Amino acid sequence: MADPTDHPEHRLGLQRDNGFLDVRFEHHDRTRAVHLAHRAPCRMLFPRQEPDEPLLGVFITTSGGMAGGDVLRVSVEACRGATATVTSQAAEKIYPSLGAPSRLSFRLRVEAGAALEWLPRETILFNNAHLERRVDLDVDPGGSLLALDLTVFGRLARGERFTAGALHDVWRVRRGGRLVWADALALSGEFAAQIASPAGFGGATAAGLALLVADDAAAWVDEARARLARGASRAGATLVGGVLVARALGAEPAHVRRDLTDLVSWLRAARSGHPARMPRFWSI
Repeated sequence: MADPTDHPEHRLGLQRDNGFLDVRFEHHDRTRAVHLAHRAPCRMLFPRQEPDEPLLGVFITTSGGMAGGDVLRVSVEACRGATATVTSQAAEKIYPSLGAPSRLSFRLRVEAGAALEWLPRETILFNNAHLERRVDLDVDPGGSLLALDLTVFGRLARGERFTAGALHDVWRVRRGGRLVWADALALSGEFAAQIASPAGFGGATAAGLALLVADDAAAWVDEARARLARGASRAGATLVGGVLVARALGAEPAHVRRDLTDLVSWLRAARSGHPARMPRFWSI
């Protein structure tokens, strides 16, 4: 078996990030971040809370993106009674790699009686980027998690497409510790044909995923399908293991972004009474 450290980044002794963020929200007269630990380049800021919005945490990577060999780990926990939204300051950029993967992991934990919104900005994959990402979501019965993920295949404004490199993306959703939904994607080498194929991504330049993990997820599936059917991207919604799963593919990232953020904005208003909009950092 090949040595996982046998990459040019390691042989050349290039400095690489090994950062983490660990935050826990609890309810004490209001939701507060009672535990916050981080190591560069990861940080979380708490801008002034809007009166009609839950507590907002903004995830920041001060490095401006991930290079081959970087490792970032993020853990967010919402305890009973807490209501919080987590977003990111800007899109996460995955830069070209000399061979080593960028490793990114997210662990979200929601207890019964808590509600968490995980609404980061998009991830942009530069050509020849190598990304290994794992997302683990564990939501107790009686808890609620609304999550969004957007991935853009290349620096499109520069005429660059993500057609070579590697992407290994693993998602696991658990309800009270029991696995209810699993998904994995693996692309490596030269995969332009897979991106272009009707049986693959159908020529899409962006893909998106929205998840609602909650006791009432089934009640929102029909309307979610109807809303996505009116959008500009190829999109659909279904119920798997009690989880509402919505996906979208589009030739224009703006279409995928608009269709799924419209869906998320509607869900957060219809279910929780929050404003039918994304966190204000999405408009910056």
